[in-house]
Amino acid sequence: MNKLVDKFGRIHDYMRISVTDRCNLRCVYCMPEEGMEFEPSDRILSYEEIEAVVKAVAKMGVRKLRLTGGEPLVRREIEKLIAMLSAVPGIEDIALTTNAIFLESKAEKLREAGLTRLNISLDSLKADRFSMITRGGDIKRVMRGIDAVVRAAFTPIKLNVVLMKGINDDEIQDFIRLSMEKPLQVRFIEYMPIGHDDNSWREKYISLDTIFEAVEKMGLSYESEVLVYGNGPAENYRIPGGAGSFGLIHPVSEHFCDTCNRLRLTADGSIKPCLYWNDEWNVRPLAGDDRAIQALFLRALDAKPENHEMAMALSRESQTHTPTVRRMSQIGG
Repeated sequence: MNKLVDKFGRIHDYMRISVTDRCNLRCVYCMPEEGMEFEPSDRILSYEEIEAVVKAVAKMGVRKLRLTGGEPLVRREIEKLIAMLSAVPGIEDIALTTNAIFLESKAEKLREAGLTRLNISLDSLKADRFSMITRGGDIKRVMRGIDAVVRAAFTPIKLNVVLMKGINDDEIQDFIRLSMEKPLQVRFIEYMPIGHDDNSWREKYISLDTIFEAVEKMGLSYESEVLVYGNGPAENYRIPGGAGSFGLIHPVSEHFCDTCNRLRLTADGSIKPCLYWNDEWNVRPLAGDDRAIQALFLRALDAKPENHEMAMALSRESQTHTPTVRRMSQIGG
């Protein structure tokens, strides 16, 4: 059986699966203010179709899955899909990225179904600002969701903070304190130009060097930390004595494409070998035919470029491929 190795020698053992393009929030970096035209339900992969794709690629070496959206918890009985996927031979790890609005009532069910890890999107600790960024979200529900997954003994629990100039960059120290007080991995993420047809994202982009500057202003020291779970792209650090840690993910300024091990499956059934580029191959018509699914994944992987060139977009240089026109909520970042 052919393994998922591209022409640059990168081994792909990780797949991100968007289970829906729908979301209960409208985050400023994820959707336009007027909202989105969502796919009709009959265009979205069924749980059985997702399971069929996973069974095929698990035979090619995929071991880790992440369920995304949209917001995956708006998908009815998502724990059933998790149970189905956790039973697939070869799958060792299933994670989920969520805005946590519906997490409080789901935490125990997700754990029992076989979910191993959680990422929670939280871009502000201030109620009014959180509501502004998410266009209506209630931060109290998010914090109750975080408490629920701590009680359910999930580990690690990661908080994803998209850092935006002039919006939440004054909260860096607050997030650092949170990483000291609770067993959480706070991860600061650079603003990315996904699905933007203009240059407005540059106005909000800010270097993650500001994180270290903020820690030093607090009079604190930090130490590098090697974390095993997830084998992700974050550079991880810890304040000595803190309950948790913090990390930096800089896909634009210091891309990690040379170690990329992931593929993406959109909610409507398209394989995306790279988050940023427009190239897609729809696998849905092949569900149930392992060989055909595997052949299409190999074809998509063969077209995967060496890197995404987001830094070139930041510096206004011309790029070698066509950036995606899909928004982050449609891809399943």
